[in-house]
Amino acid sequence: MPTANTLSYLLQGTGVVLIILALLHGVFPKYFRWKAELATLSLVNREIMYVHSFFIALVVLGIGLLCVTASNELIGTPLGRKISAALGVFWLVRLLTQFFGYSRGTWKGKPFETTVHVLFIFLWSYLSALFFLSGLR
Repeated sequence: MPTANTLSYLLQGTGVVLIILALLHGVFPKYFRWKAELATLSLVNREIMYVHSFFIALVVLGIGLLCVTASNELIGTPLGRKISAALGVFWLVRLLTQFFGYSRGTWKGKPFETTVHVLFIFLWSYLSALFFLSGLR
């Protein structure tokens, strides 16, 4: 089991990564060409995509800020450990979604997409483990 100081530093560094990931959501509409891709959807479905993406980014930003500003509380208090354990479940479900929520056609045979797919597997695995360890502290 890592020491409390080690977990605290890992959580703070992870928080920075999550803040960057949250901010990257801002380029999704342009990168994924949502204006053209979503044009055939009804207005409500198109808006759901934008709104859900915004709120996912907001949640990831919040988790990142929590890690940066309250890492010691996440590992050193009963409530913090419960939050950490819940975040471990959250990221584990995200990891499983990486395997079962996306078809292989989105990445297979595409070097960039395959690299991103593999990197996300590692990231979601790391986040799951880190938050579970923090919750068990």
